[in-house]
Amino acid sequence: MNLKHVTFGMMLFLLAGLTAAAQSASSQDTIPPSQDTLQLGAARFGEYLPVLGTRKVGLVVNQTTVLEGGGHLVDTLLARGVRITAIFAPEHGYRGNVERGESFATTRDSATGITVYSIYGSRRKPAKEDLRDVEVMVFDMQDVGARFFTYISTLHYVMEACAENNIPLLVLDRPNPLGYYVDGPVLDPKFKSFIGMHPIPVVHGMTIGEYARMINGEGWLANGAQCNLTVVPVAGYHHNAFYSVPVRPSPNLPDMKSVYLYPTVCLFEGTNVSEGRGTEKPFQVFGAPYFKGGNGSFTPRSIPVLSLKPKHEGQRCGGYDLSGTPLSALQAIRRLELRYLLEFYRQAPDKAKFFGNTFDLLAGSDALRKQITAGLSEARIRESWQPGLAAFREMRKKYLLYE
Repeated sequence: MNLKHVTFGMMLFLLAGLTAAAQSASSQDTIPPSQDTLQLGAARFGEYLPVLGTRKVGLVVNQTTVLEGGGHLVDTLLARGVRITAIFAPEHGYRGNVERGESFATTRDSATGITVYSIYGSRRKPAKEDLRDVEVMVFDMQDVGARFFTYISTLHYVMEACAENNIPLLVLDRPNPLGYYVDGPVLDPKFKSFIGMHPIPVVHGMTIGEYARMINGEGWLANGAQCNLTVVPVAGYHHNAFYSVPVRPSPNLPDMKSVYLYPTVCLFEGTNVSEGRGTEKPFQVFGAPYFKGGNGSFTPRSIPVLSLKPKHEGQRCGGYDLSGTPLSALQAIRRLELRYLLEFYRQAPDKAKFFGNTFDLLAGSDALRKQITAGLSEARIRESWQPGLAAFREMRKKYLLYE
C-alpha cells in the first residue's frame, strides 16, 4: 500500500485494526469503559465551538484525536464549519506512523489541504511565522501519564508559543489511563530534557488539562510567561477510573498492557536491556542476551514504522514476558517495579556498560543509577523518593479538575 495515498480515515482504520488485533489475543486484553457517562472534552462542542466561532484555528493533534464514535476531530470540526488554518504534529507525526525519535518534515495533508507543521525534531515549538494565520489554538491528544512520554513536553512548547504570540489556547481534556496513582523519583531540574522537562515524578497522575494548569501555575514557561489557557474537562471522569485508550498512543504502545507496563519497562531504554521493541509485544517483554532466568525469551527484528534496527536485533534475549498478566493484576500494582532493573543489573557481565547516556534523563537524575550501582535495595530506593512525592502530591492538589 502506498502511504502517500492513504487518507486520515484509512490510517485510523489501520491503526484501530492493529490495536484490535493485539487486544483480541485473550478476553483479558480488553477492559470496558469505566463509566457510561464519560464524555471527552473534544465531544463537548457547546463548551468550545462558540469560542472558536469564525476565528482561524490551529490544531495540535495526531492519530489519537478521535471522538467516541471513532471520527477524527479535524474532520468533525471541518464539517461544522470551523476554519482550520494549521495543524501541528508532535513525535510520531500527524498520523502516528513515524518511529520514535525520527524527525519529519512540514507537509500538506492530502485529505484536507491543510499545512501540517512538524514540531518534533530540530524545532519543537511552533515558530512565529507558522502562527501568522492562527487566532486560537486547540490542543487535543491522548497522553499516557508518564513523564518521559513526550506529548506533555510538546504541550509545554505550544503553551510557550501561544504566550509569546498572544494566542489563546484551548486544551480539550482526555482521561489519563495511569491517572489513578503517582510514583517514581521526582526530576531534578539539572537533568531537564525533552523526555523530562519539569520537577514531577515518573507517573504524575494528572490529565493533560490538569498538567497544563500546573505548567501555567508553577511558572514553568520561559521567562515566567503565562498562557491564556482554557481547559474543557472530561465529563463523568474521576481519578480512580480505569480508562482504555481507543487508539494506540504511539506506535509501540499497542494496547493497555503496554500502557500499564510502560513506566516500569521504559527505564530499560537507558540500559543494554531490550524493552521489547522489534517484537509484537513492546514493553510487555524485555530481556538481554546475557540474562538467565525469567519466564520468556524473544528475538528483536526490524519492523517498519514500529522499530528499525532495535536493540539486540537478531539476538535471542532471555528475560520476562508479562503479556499474559491479567489487566486487573497490572492495575493493582500502582507503582514502578524496580526489581526487574535490579535483577538485570546484577546479572550484567560488564556493569560499566549496563547504563547508557539516556538513563539519567529517563530517571530524572543520577540518583537512581548511583543507588543501583551501590547495591541499595528496592525498599531503600523507594524510601528515598517519598519526600519528593509528598511535596509533589501537595502541589498537584491545586491543579486537579477531577475527584
